[in-house]
Amino acid sequence: MRRLRSERTGLSYVSTGPDDAPLVVCLHGFPDIPRTWASLTEHLHQAGYRVVSPWLPGYAPSSLGGPFDIPTLTQTVLSFIDELSPSAPARIVGHDWGVLIAQCALALRPERFRAAAALGVPHFSAIEANAERYPWELRRSAYAGLFQLPILSDRVVRLRDYRFIERLWRKWSPGFEPGTDYFDELKLCLRSSMPAPLKYYRAMRSPAVIRAIRRIATTGPIMIPTIYLHGERDGCISVEMAEGQEKHFSALFESLKLADAGHFLHLERPEEVNAAILRWFETH
Repeated sequence: MRRLRSERTGLSYVSTGPDDAPLVVCLHGFPDIPRTWASLTEHLHQAGYRVVSPWLPGYAPSSLGGPFDIPTLTQTVLSFIDELSPSAPARIVGHDWGVLIAQCALALRPERFRAAAALGVPHFSAIEANAERYPWELRRSAYAGLFQLPILSDRVVRLRDYRFIERLWRKWSPGFEPGTDYFDELKLCLRSSMPAPLKYYRAMRSPAVIRAIRRIATTGPIMIPTIYLHGERDGCISVEMAEGQEKHFSALFESLKLADAGHFLHLERPEEVNAAILRWFETH
C-alpha cells in the first residue's frame, strides 16, 4: 500500500497493487475516509487488481479549495482516472456521495469504465421520483438541511469532539460500531478539513447545480454493467428509494438487498459485499 498525491487533481490517495494491474477506483462518502475500503481493497488486490482510494476533494490531505458541486467533483474524478489509466477502462466503486459522483462519471464518459458498483445511494432520478412517493423520507434528511446553515452546522458538527458525527453513524447503521481507532482517524480528517465536507450539501442549494445533475442523469441510461447494494436497515436512505432505478441502466444491472445491514454495509457485511463486487468485476 502506497500513499500518493495527484498534482493534476489535488487528490491524495492510497494505492494497493502494481501500476499495470486492472484499475479499481473506490470513492468514499460522508462522513468517511478511504480506510472504509480496506477490506474490499485487500479482497480485490488478492484477485489481481490495483485498488486506488482517494480522499475526496474537501477531505484533507486532498485539496480543500472547492468548489464542491457534483458536476465539478465528477470532472475531478474523471481527470484523476485519466491520469492513472490513460487508455484502459477502469472499474469504479462508490458509497454515499461517491455513488453520485460515480454515476455522473459513468453517464458522461462511459468509454472510461468496464463495470461499476454502487452502495447505499440509488440513481439520482430514482431518488427524485421516489421522494414524491415517500415524502416521509425527508425526515431522514433533516441533517442535510442543518448542514446548509454554515455557521450553525459548523459549530454543531465540531461540538463535543464530533459527537454529532458518531450519532449519525449509529443512526445510519444501527447496532454497528466501526471502533474507536476508526473514529479517531475520521475525526482527525474532519478537524483538518472542516467546513469543506459540509459544502457538498451547501452546493445542493443551488438550482443551477440541481439542473446540471438532472441534465447528466437524463442524458440516457447508464451503459456500464452496474451492481447495486443496499442495506435493508439503512437509516440514511431507505431501501424504498431505490425502487424502479433499473430503468436508468441499459446494460446489465443487478440489485442486492442485505438484511441486517445499514448504510455502511461494506463495513458491516464485508464478506458478502466483497464477494458480490469481485464476482461482478470478474464477470464484466
